[in-house]
Amino acid sequence: MAVDTVMGMVRDKPVVIFSKSSCCMSYTVKTLISSYGANPTVYELDEIPGGKAIEGALIQLGCREAVPVVFIGQRLVGGTNELMSLQVRGRLVPLLRDAGAIWV
Repeated sequence: MAVDTVMGMVRDKPVVIFSKSSCCMSYTVKTLISSYGANPTVYELDEIPGGKAIEGALIQLGCREAVPVVFIGQRLVGGTNELMSLQVRGRLVPLLRDAGAIWV
């Protein structure tokens, strides 16, 4: 059931970040995505009801790390390593644009 909950949380949102308020890598990922003008929906798993169950569902979906986990265009991108890899290869901005998160 928690996987269905996660999919419902990302539906119709261009960028979703599952984070923890005390995680420095989550902060880095949120800052990077916001620096392009995107306004991600952020769920702080240590602050919302059911956060532990959602964290378990993210691991079931194949995330190696519990947080941060990024969805762009309702598609699971992954965690910090995957996002930074997209950034280095110049593929993050086109992905954000295609998802409707940014326009330029």
